[in-house]
Amino acid sequence: MDWAPLLLALLAHCTGSWAEVVFTQPPSVSGSPGQKAIISCTRSSGNIGNNYVSWFQQRPGRAPTLMIYEDDKRPSGVPDRFSGSIDSSSNAAHLTISGLQPEDEADYYCLSGYDSYKHSDSGPWGSETKTPQSPLSWAALLPHPPGAGSLLSLLPC
Repeated sequence: MDWAPLLLALLAHCTGSWAEVVFTQPPSVSGSPGQKAIISCTRSSGNIGNNYVSWFQQRPGRAPTLMIYEDDKRPSGVPDRFSGSIDSSSNAAHLTISGLQPEDEADYYCLSGYDSYKHSDSGPWGSETKTPQSPLSWAALLPHPPGAGSLLSLLPC
């Protein structure tokens, strides 16, 4: 049996499925110093819980910084004022920044994709969990098109 047509059809189907998934963020979010800001990232179709979500901060003229990975984990050096969560009821991921400070003003981007799939024991990968090991590999996908992220601005006191 010739497997090529079957594999191509499967690849086309899978690629098409991924192409239909869109993650939407508000263009801007604001908050007062010392207060809390929440940035949402809503998945258009499928389950937000199927794939890990990462969050990046990008200041003007600087490389993106990984702030959250695997939905709610912080890399070392990221203040605990930053936290990530998943809300299945709204099919969204959230980045919460508490105790806002001037240096928090930046663009924030959510990122989720096929290589952050949450593997399960019942899946074809067994119990393996594949997670982003290097922020640089993720950051290579940035910067996003203008307006794709959320600009956090602090309001005057």
